[in-house]
Amino acid sequence: MKGKRYTEQQILDILGQLDAGTPISDLTRLHGVASATIYRWKAKYGGMTKEETRKFRQLEVENQRLKKLVADLSLDNVMLKEVVGPKVVTPGMTSQAQTSLKRQMVTFLQEAFPVSERRACRVLGFSRTTQKRKSPKRVKDQLLVERLRSLARQRPRFGYRRLHLLLSREGQAVNHKRIYRIYRAEGLAVRRKERRKLSVGERQQKPVVSAPNQRWSLDFMSDQLASGRRFRVLNVVDDFTRECLVMQVGTSITGHDVVHALEAVVRFRGAPQGITTDNGPEFAGKALDLWTHERGITHHFIRPGKPVENACIESFNGRVRDECLNLHWFQSLEQARLILSIWREDYNDVRPHTSLNGRTPNEFARLEEAG
Repeated sequence: MKGKRYTEQQILDILGQLDAGTPISDLTRLHGVASATIYRWKAKYGGMTKEETRKFRQLEVENQRLKKLVADLSLDNVMLKEVVGPKVVTPGMTSQAQTSLKRQMVTFLQEAFPVSERRACRVLGFSRTTQKRKSPKRVKDQLLVERLRSLARQRPRFGYRRLHLLLSREGQAVNHKRIYRIYRAEGLAVRRKERRKLSVGERQQKPVVSAPNQRWSLDFMSDQLASGRRFRVLNVVDDFTRECLVMQVGTSITGHDVVHALEAVVRFRGAPQGITTDNGPEFAGKALDLWTHERGITHHFIRPGKPVENACIESFNGRVRDECLNLHWFQSLEQARLILSIWREDYNDVRPHTSLNGRTPNEFARLEEAG
């Protein structure tokens, strides 16, 4: 039979009767308690008033609470020492890897210590939703990830915006922010070199072009073969349609070679109203000057040391360098001509251009002719 539990008030009343002269044998019979229990009560509460007994009880409760708090803190410290080491979450980790690592740490603490999942998450500073939520595997997302990886392998220097344009052409109506999330999670981000900011003076504003063949931009690039032999590339771009009209490769390109290359384009496309070049000897020589005079073409030279005044061709050169020249190791001049020719066709017919609302240069030129 379960014994009766006495309150402190009842215990003090019984001890008061004992102090008044009532024999212990009568008290044990009257209240149904053993004499040893009465002696134990007397040792604990003897001579205490009701107020002192209440304060004593409060101190006991507070002492138990403090002991439990110290024990909990000690256990928390021990658990943290068990998982101490490198940072749990780093910027380079994908979200799936971060979630998996957090779940493993919580499970480890639950197995190594007699603690609940709630306490393990609290000690580690993790949200319980991380442990509970199971992200469903979406077949549609997996197909999108695989296609995005494939496009990124084919075009390693394309950012997520151009990859999004390529996916849109394939009929995948996906929000660009979702593409960016997958792009970052899969580690496909393109590392770009930070450019040093320079103070610039007042720039000369060129007339705005509004139709094809109003202005062509010309410039040279330089690279080398595997043997160390240098070669040059003559680039010609239409400033309005962004079409690449010429990419001529050679170890030595003279002013006469520039004229022959331009004349070949003029035969099927027509002559431009003006051309913009730097002050290189091939452009400033007599051959190009005579040709522009006979064709009635305005030849504009940028100021020395101001390539920003020919920004269209400089931007094109940057794309050629980043997406073609830096990705290939040319064994011969013929190989360089072939690769650059293929890249030029891809640039004009396939590569989306952000300044043309995602269209290719040739597509934009056809729309302008039709409109």
